[in-house]
Amino acid sequence: MMQVTEQIHHLDAETARAFLEKLPRHIREAFYSRAAAIEYPIEAVLESAIAASLDPDALSFIDCKPGSSD
Repeated sequence: MMQVTEQIHHLDAETARAFLEKLPRHIREAFYSRAAAIEYPIEAVLESAIAASLDPDALSFIDCKPGSSD
């Protein structure tokens, strides 16, 4: 019996930067500012924003930030 494993694909840095370059400057700067504030790669921040807009129950950085506690 063959076991099927789910592959998870993520946005790469080059694609994220190309996408961000097409956005209005104030939106692009907000993404970069958020990435710097939470110390995550820009591609992860962009991917999270897209996921959150499609699924309000999507995992956020607040949920998975190492060392954070409620």
